[in-house]
Amino acid sequence: MEPKEVTGKENMVTKKKNLAFLRSRLYMLERRKTDTVVESSVSGDHSGTLRRSQSDRTEYNQKLQEKMTPQGECSVAETLTPEEEHQMKRMMTKREKIIKELIQTEKDYLNDLELCVREVVQPLRNKKIDRLDVDSLFSNIESVHQISAKLLSLLEEATTDVEPAMQVIGEVFLQIKGPLEDIYKIYCYHHDEAHNILESYEKEEELKEHLSHCIQSLK
Repeated sequence: MEPKEVTGKENMVTKKKNLAFLRSRLYMLERRKTDTVVESSVSGDHSGTLRRSQSDRTEYNQKLQEKMTPQGECSVAETLTPEEEHQMKRMMTKREKIIKELIQTEKDYLNDLELCVREVVQPLRNKKIDRLDVDSLFSNIESVHQISAKLLSLLEEATTDVEPAMQVIGEVFLQIKGPLEDIYKIYCYHHDEAHNILESYEKEEELKEHLSHCIQSLK
């Protein structure tokens, strides 16, 4: 093979990599302009409030896709070989499935938390049973539920009506990282203590009966 041919192919590969990199950087810059902002509320609830500066998501995504398409040059898809294009499609399909599975897992987890709060925590609080410390037993589970609901809301917003290739969920976790850490630090810190309390309650028939009743309602 002639040196000129080798150099030409190397330049083409470099050009494709650079173009792909520039497209991804452009996407991130444009996305940040209208990213969801998580703010701490005044009441001390770390779940945050949801605010979005871009109201029309459809129009935003259309404009973003236009900017992601190079004008006057061949797109990356047009310069890929059939094998590279097939690889790219497989990767994007796998990525789409992972994101869907992540969101479904969050939905299931949130559903379990809702059941626990509604069928166990709240009924036990309403009974006001002597010697049964609901706060020590369940720690800040309501806050865990609230921040989980917020996380799911952000994930759904980042993926709803957005083309799979354009979905960016990493930014969601970066935005909500602070409140998540604060709430789960408290929950994890009290976990062992709550476990010991539960074991002690199970030794008292009256308390054990109340707990068993709540667990049966879950089933």
